[in-house]
Amino acid sequence: MHMMDTPLLLTSFLKRAERQYRHKTIISRTGEGQIHEFTYGEYAKRTRKLANALATLGVTRGTKVATFCWNHHRHLEAYFAVPCSGAILHMVNIRLFPEHIIYVVNHAEDEIILVDDSLLPLLEAVAPHFTTVKAFIICGDNVDVTKTTLPNAYSYEALLAEASDEFTFPEDLDENSPAGMCYTSATTGMPKGVVYTHRSIVLHSMAMGLADGVGLTERDIVLPVVPMFHANAWGLPFASVAFGATQVLPGPMFTPQLILDLFEEYKVSISAGVPTIWLGVLQEQQQNARDLSRLRAVICGGSASPLGLIKGFEEIGVSYYTGYGMTETSPLVSLSIFTSKTANYSFDERLAIRETQGLTFPLVETRIINENGDVPWDGETMGEIIVRGPWIAAEYYKDERTQEAFVDGWLHTGDIAVFTEDGYIRITDRTKDLIKSGGEWISSIEIENVLMTHPKVFEAAVVAVPHEKWLERPIACVVPKPEHKESITKEELLESLEGKFRKIWIPDDVIFLDEIPKTSVGKFLKAQLREDLKNYESLT
Repeated sequence: MHMMDTPLLLTSFLKRAERQYRHKTIISRTGEGQIHEFTYGEYAKRTRKLANALATLGVTRGTKVATFCWNHHRHLEAYFAVPCSGAILHMVNIRLFPEHIIYVVNHAEDEIILVDDSLLPLLEAVAPHFTTVKAFIICGDNVDVTKTTLPNAYSYEALLAEASDEFTFPEDLDENSPAGMCYTSATTGMPKGVVYTHRSIVLHSMAMGLADGVGLTERDIVLPVVPMFHANAWGLPFASVAFGATQVLPGPMFTPQLILDLFEEYKVSISAGVPTIWLGVLQEQQQNARDLSRLRAVICGGSASPLGLIKGFEEIGVSYYTGYGMTETSPLVSLSIFTSKTANYSFDERLAIRETQGLTFPLVETRIINENGDVPWDGETMGEIIVRGPWIAAEYYKDERTQEAFVDGWLHTGDIAVFTEDGYIRITDRTKDLIKSGGEWISSIEIENVLMTHPKVFEAAVVAVPHEKWLERPIACVVPKPEHKESITKEELLESLEGKFRKIWIPDDVIFLDEIPKTSVGKFLKAQLREDLKNYESLT
């Protein structure tokens, strides 16, 4: 052995933050007008108190502890208290359908659930169906456990008040032992569980500090808009503790106005969220500008970003990074960074790069394959993205669907994409959302992106409907901007696509909607749109 075989554990992050950055702050919004500020030194003490409290409730190595919470300091304390104790943290998506919540809690075999007091009605409705849960811990500023129907309910703050802040986290944990769990937000079937290890989270967090990436540093002030139950908030809380970055946690029921207020007040430098969030934030900023001079970057993922959205942020001096990933990939696979080759690109050429899903991170391998094997880097030949790497899942948790997605050591993502000549990934669709018309594949995402650059369009989703002659034809579902609801026409939208696509790609019709149905993490729910339009009489 030539090098020390020291395990990669989350305990190292907590110890470093406590020792080296004990003066740095965590700002946590827990409700309307309720802001808590802690130093990392105080945070570490509270985290040790939580570890002791959980131990008194029977939590040991391997115990599954679930959270049903917004983004706040108590959730962040659980992020480290649970896995650093050797237990497993399961972040439950609060926006899942009730039957899915019941499924994931029972399937994971959760024994303790931490739940926000504001979310009690959601959990109380499904709790009678839980089969393994032994106790509930209610998170809030003024919790009265006598007012809940949950059995064996405890107050989070009362437990911490009684607990010692002396807790020795085990140092003999295996770096490959489970640390956390998330379930996919299913569009069909039940959600699929993904288990993250200490090693995978540590390596993913280190990658977030790379200069050719997010470039997270101690000097940053980080606000994760993306929920902490969504693929670990994309790893930002773990990485922020590792690097000692100031954290601003937005708490429950935030709005674009609130996000911008927090950006301005706390001089946020990095944030992350999905396109629907950034659309609302940009619109609010254009109507009521805040001082965003300290905001250097927003990271966007979950679904494709309209070019107009990217341009709007870049024009005000905020770098707009499009990322690619999924629950199964921790999630970062690639990011739309610039390279030395792009230094002399025009503004529009650089926007086109930001619109891609970016270059693959070091240590991760990506391939795009079709029936002919690996596709050429020509920006045109489509295939499915497959991925492998040290923070990529190797299987689903106790799920036979593992066999479909994991083949010969590679995760088959179901995303259809091309490689540009510079190696940037550009997603063209999901396999299930590609439209096959007259023998030709049509990318719904590419049409959506052009539609969403139209000044009267807020959102657009393109789906296939059955067609007697062509088998399938595209239909555009469009949400107009409120001020253009009465003036927008189908004809002007279809005309805006002409010259950008061949005739066969132009949708047969445009349907105007008040809103597009979305999944629990903000992605367009195209399965529902297809179901709603299954009896649509396509033009012949």
